Amino acid sequence: MNRSLVLTLAVLALAPLPALADGPKTKVTEVAPKNLPPAVVSVVKAAAPQMIIKEAELKERADRRYYDIEGVMPDGSEIEFDLLEKNGRWEIVETQRDIAWSTAPKLVRDTAAASAKAITPVRVIESKQTDGMVIYELFAAGKPDEPSMEVSLKDGKAKVLAEVWPH
Repeated sequence: MNRSLVLTLAVLALAPLPALADGPKTKVTEVAPKNLPPAVVSVVKAAAPQMIIKEAELKERADRRYYDIEGVMPDGSEIEFDLLEKNGRWEIVETQRDIAWSTAPKLVRDTAAASAKAITPVRVIESKQTDGMVIYELFAAGKPDEPSMEVSLKDGKAKVLAEVWPH
């Protein structure tokens, strides 16, 4: 192989690659509560009959359709349901609510405190999954958009997640 070809290949190997697309983009559409499909409302009302639906979004990505339904309970507490369309039916895949950090299970608080990236959360979202797992999303002061840490709890075991939970 000639020297200029080797040099060219070496330069190409070290050159940054063009940014790859992050995959399909999510299309988000605001939906007025009164315009929600009756099947979606039925699933939400079966889970929380007294909930007053305040906001809704339809999220579409690749071949998946989600509804994020936010509302309030009679005591003023907020709740959110994430529904996924599976085989033409809507199913709740996650139920979220804000909680006080002091009310999170002690094992979750201890696991977070023992982490190398321990934080004192200013906001905690408790996210119940359909398989019995609960994810605690911990938000640090000044970082309201993304959790600074997530801790899972299932079958009496807690762990700090290395990757962001998909729902």
